[in-house]
Amino acid sequence: MTMRPIRVYHVDAFTQNPFEGNPAGVVPDAGNLTLAHMQKIANQLNLPETAFLLPATDPKADFRVRYFTPQEEIHFCGHATIASVWLLANEYGWADRAERITLETHVGLIPVQWEQRDGKVGKVTMTQITPQVKEAPFRDQAEIARLIGMDADQLDERYPIKLAYTGNWTLVVPVKTHQAIDAAKPNMDELAAFNRQYAISNTHLFTFDAKPGFDLYTRDFAPAIGIPEDPVTGAANGALTGYLVLENILGKEQTRLTIGQGDAIGRPGTLYVTVHSTESDVVIQVGGFAHVTLEGVLRLPES
Repeated sequence: MTMRPIRVYHVDAFTQNPFEGNPAGVVPDAGNLTLAHMQKIANQLNLPETAFLLPATDPKADFRVRYFTPQEEIHFCGHATIASVWLLANEYGWADRAERITLETHVGLIPVQWEQRDGKVGKVTMTQITPQVKEAPFRDQAEIARLIGMDADQLDERYPIKLAYTGNWTLVVPVKTHQAIDAAKPNMDELAAFNRQYAISNTHLFTFDAKPGFDLYTRDFAPAIGIPEDPVTGAANGALTGYLVLENILGKEQTRLTIGQGDAIGRPGTLYVTVHSTESDVVIQVGGFAHVTLEGVLRLPES
């Protein structure tokens, strides 16, 4: 049987070290793959998300990208975006001919730029779509605390529980301490059912009680889309930042945040977030480093 080779990568995003941050699959040449192939490959790689790069249909974009969890396609994924562009810039020659790449996604065009020093690409930064917030669909805080496996008195009542969006609807839950976030033990089946009922992609816990050098610490659960815990989440932390600005928790001036995530499961990562706010718009940029940990060739039977 004739086999068709498909090059695949495992890229750890929001870290400079292997085995840390959030692992993403990247298939840089997916133009001849069917959607069924993409879903099966994502399931086979069994990483939180896999990005498939295809020829763009929008003349303003360099690539079209589709994102799959092991279970289903999703509209947007931040860490797989960082992983994909870091790979293109460093190993596919894009850093030699451009300073940025524009990706065509289900939620719109996502510009991604990179820093370059001494011929090497460093931090990669994506500009996310305009953030939104809306009321959360819960009866009381005790219900949310039970779903995420935490005592209700550990929720930080200074800030509201809300839904936030920069590509995926995220349930944002403020928590008092880093320790309480690490100790959370969600009821995954019930949390998945709750999120599916209200079309929520993920539940994102945050606290200002972060370790030295960081402004925020977060943890993310997404069992409704096949990811019990997402180690370091670019889209959710962008949505969180939008929430912080739109709820007037952060000031309106340009703000820089350093966010840590992944410590609870031994995959620490770092996100560098910049917010530019005007009277009419909020622009959120989320950046980080990446590391190619595995590369290989997947063999698909020719149809």
